[in-house]
Order: sequence, then C-alpha cells, then structure tokens
Amino acid sequence: MANMIPPEVLLDLYRRGVFPMAAGGELRLFSPDPRGILPIEGFHVPHGARAVLRDPAWEVRINTCFEEVVRGCAGREETWIDGTILRSCVELHAMGHAHSVEVWRGGRLAGGLYGIAIGGAFFGESMFHTVPGASKVALCRLNDLLLEGGFLLHDTQWVTPHLAGFGGLEIPRDDYLELLGRALEAEVRGPLAG
Repeated sequence: MANMIPPEVLLDLYRRGVFPMAAGGELRLFSPDPRGILPIEGFHVPHGARAVLRDPAWEVRINTCFEEVVRGCAGREETWIDGTILRSCVELHAMGHAHSVEVWRGGRLAGGLYGIAIGGAFFGESMFHTVPGASKVALCRLNDLLLEGGFLLHDTQWVTPHLAGFGGLEIPRDDYLELLGRALEAEVRGPLAG
C-alpha cells in the first residue's frame, strides 16, 4: 500500500465527488448514490444536544491538534482510516485544505472531527469522542463556522441516524454533483477556508 496519496490526486478526487477509504488492507474509492449531506442553513440542533451545548466546561479549538483528532477518529475496533489515509490528510492539513474542530474539557482533548475544505465545500470525514457530548459540540461549532464562512456544501458521504438527528439527508448523486460544482467555485472566509 502507498505511504501517501499525492495531495493533487486526493484533491482532484474530492472535486469529482469521490473519496478514498481503506478496507481489507487496500484503498477503495467511493461515490455513493444517494449522497449524504448536512444542509448548512437547515442544520437542526436536537433537544438533547442543546443541553450539552450549554455546558460551560467545553472549550472549542480549531486546527491545534489535527493529527491527534484523526488518530482519535481512527481509534476504533473497525476503521477505514489507515496509515495512508492518515498521512495523506496530515499533508492536506499542512497545505491548508484539511481542518479539525477540537473539543477540550479540563485541559484534555474530549472529542472532535476533521474534514477537507475546497472552495465552499467541506467534506466531513469522521468524528470521535472520549467524553459524551463532545462530538455534538464539535458538529454544532463546525456548522457555525461553515455558515459564517459562506460555505455551500457540507458533505457527510452517508447519513447515519446520528447525522439525521441534525438534519442530515440524502440527495441523488446528480443533484449532489451540481451542488458540489457551485460550492467549489464559492469564495469563503474564516479558519476553514481551504
């Protein structure tokens, strides 16, 4: 297996609506139909998450420990994030295209998420938590940043029951590709601009 996917190849894949995942010791490419998205303007904060968000003990940081977040996301019994994916994303982070939203509690990383940004498209890759509620805090803060930055697309690849609770939905691939094309041309601002 390759040590790293060249950044220009990886960015081109995302621009075409394709993403890599490691499975069974090899990298595979995916472009689901239907495609999962979280509407940025239609983002819904579930009732249970509202109470979590009000807790003043959370501290949210952006891009301060990117690799640690990716490793946290990979730290499951079953994961699609292997060493190649990790090194590739760390390189995209160094180039300003990959970002992490980190949630801290008591001076320790409690959870977070990471994704790839190109133009006004944010490709959400994975999230994790070691403290209950931390990934909810990260997802809500991410949506705030996308909204403030003028992003048009939050790609989630698939919709899980967890994401459906925040307004996640599936759209046909053709609709997704049309939205992606518009998003890639958008000018955005803020810490997630890639």
